[in-house]
Amino acid sequence: MTRRLAQVAKKVGVSEATVSRVLNNKPGVSEATRQAVLTALDVLGYERPTQLRGERARLVGLVLPELQNPIFPAFAEVIGGALAQQGLTPVLCTQTKGGVSEADYVELLLQQQVSGVVFAGGLFAQADAEHSHYQRLAERNVPVVLVNASIERLGFPRVACDDAVAVEQAWRHLASLGHERIGLVLGPEDHMPSRRKLTAARTAARAAGGKLPDDAVERAMFSLEGGHAATSRLLERGITGIICASDPLALGAVRAARRAGLSVPRDVSVVGYDDSAFMNCTEPPLTTERQPIEAMGRAAVELLVAQIEGGTVPPGELLFEPELVVRGSTAPPPAPATA
Repeated sequence: MTRRLAQVAKKVGVSEATVSRVLNNKPGVSEATRQAVLTALDVLGYERPTQLRGERARLVGLVLPELQNPIFPAFAEVIGGALAQQGLTPVLCTQTKGGVSEADYVELLLQQQVSGVVFAGGLFAQADAEHSHYQRLAERNVPVVLVNASIERLGFPRVACDDAVAVEQAWRHLASLGHERIGLVLGPEDHMPSRRKLTAARTAARAAGGKLPDDAVERAMFSLEGGHAATSRLLERGITGIICASDPLALGAVRAARRAGLSVPRDVSVVGYDDSAFMNCTEPPLTTERQPIEAMGRAAVELLVAQIEGGTVPPGELLFEPELVVRGSTAPPPAPATA
């Protein structure tokens, strides 16, 4: 019993006395702490006391588009931990090709009568995608928070990294190194974060007294292979600095440069987006825009909990500023050949 008290107390971050009061159904403990202790019991595999077994842990869906991109497991870790601290149990829903769809997961979560849902990436970011399952959540008054840029008409609270600031920082960095032929590798045309990045790049080019040519922009699926294919086309057009919409795209860009017999960063500079796990361990270490995952994840949970508790949630979108992390994949462009 003493070992169980100690483990639960450590998991929740409270005293053993507080855990004891919850287990014995004593007063003097806030509802949030009480639920957190009960959730910790479930997570650690301990049976709840007999008098508490009728209470079901509050569930929250955490819907992710994939787990191959390290940014999504990172968000899951932060959001899941913050939910558990609030006495909420995260239910991880990850889409796979040919598997359960986002709409199917929503139906499953509704059947489980979840307390809320957090979407960290998904169809809400694609203007041409099907969005009726979001409407189902709204009609059932299920609290929802969307992480990163979404289409406007959904009406849910949003937490996002500022795509415009990220591209401005990356563009200024490459321009300061002397790059004049800067290109972008973005997601599909209906992808809202990519739209924001493109608008920012055009603004940055105009501010520098130029224009972003259409042939300096390539679209790709968010994968290493997509980045490779898109970058190969940009390199054929003489692009020397490439801003990518994700780190996997950037790694694909590095591979494309090498396959073309070029060196990164001596011949081509590459900037990623996310600063996901191990980007400082690549060869070369990747210069990238770091999303403030910890702050964004905790803000998303705060917005969700406020809705669950019936509080007022401010309208609009909370924008978090990225940080340019300069590493070894960017350098001045090669000097022009002399006669």
